[in-house]
Amino acid sequence: MKRRDAFLVPLVIGAPSLGWTQQAGKTYRIGWLGTAALGPRPTFRAALREMGWIEGKDFVFEVRIAADGQSEQLPVLAADLMRANVDVVVAVAPSAIRAAKLATTKTPIVMAFWGGSDLVESGIVASLARPGGNITGVHMLLQTLDAKRLELLHHAVPNAKRIAVLIHDRQAFEPQLPPVREVARQAGLELVIVNTRDGDRGYDGAFEAINRAGAQALLVMGSPVFQRDRKLISDLAARWRMPAIVGSRSSAQDGLLMAYGTIEEELDRQAARFVDRILRGANPGDLPIEQPTKFELVINLKAAKTLGLTIPQSLLLRADEVIQ
Repeated sequence: MKRRDAFLVPLVIGAPSLGWTQQAGKTYRIGWLGTAALGPRPTFRAALREMGWIEGKDFVFEVRIAADGQSEQLPVLAADLMRANVDVVVAVAPSAIRAAKLATTKTPIVMAFWGGSDLVESGIVASLARPGGNITGVHMLLQTLDAKRLELLHHAVPNAKRIAVLIHDRQAFEPQLPPVREVARQAGLELVIVNTRDGDRGYDGAFEAINRAGAQALLVMGSPVFQRDRKLISDLAARWRMPAIVGSRSSAQDGLLMAYGTIEEELDRQAARFVDRILRGANPGDLPIEQPTKFELVINLKAAKTLGLTIPQSLLLRADEVIQ
């Protein structure tokens, strides 16, 4: 069964000016900066196409991705995008957004995946309603979503008292952890933080560490890197018989127990609207920051049966999709 509901009121970006015409012969360059081997998704490309943009004619992508999610590469990659004279940068990770901000105060930056610390307190924007400067985009609410995932996981596996939390960069994830730790404190849960990049651990080593720590369930933190590697994570969780929750619907479809998060296609459309407005002449500093408007909970009952779990009926009734 499927059901999708809006939980937040969006900050609406107005429609593009009808009087706009593209500069004659101009092919715009859209920079794409991220920490996972994921370029612009088909939905993002389709959204631009629906707005009248023809890839290869009206615009081209300049994609720069940090290898293996290594955020320390991003400043160099951001500087390279500036040398490529891009007209706008789409930054797809908090560390990518910071790197782009350091690289330019003039080229417009669209945030497609901000999470962690407060945007204003972090100095990324002046305010959500009027960002100022050259940055606007989508606030992913990762802190809220990660904490909500832990609540849902605890509801689904109430006997699990020691929960592993999977990260891949301690510095990048630290701003996302305080709300998760608060949920754990209130629920009487013990958290075991496991970093895939500790030494040469990788995913296999991370799951071995999770098992050695005696963790009884797994929270996979929100990240483009984990989105990229979702199939590998799903396979390892199944191999280790580990109840797990992630942000991506496709991970639950791949065999993980649960997924809760934003709808990727909607986020792509939101980010594409920002790019469209900016290329049509809008000042990014005048475009209000948007938040996701739709979230979905997916539960894989087949995985639950394999794990010997009975999902509470109250949780099943809240699910947008139940995989039998």
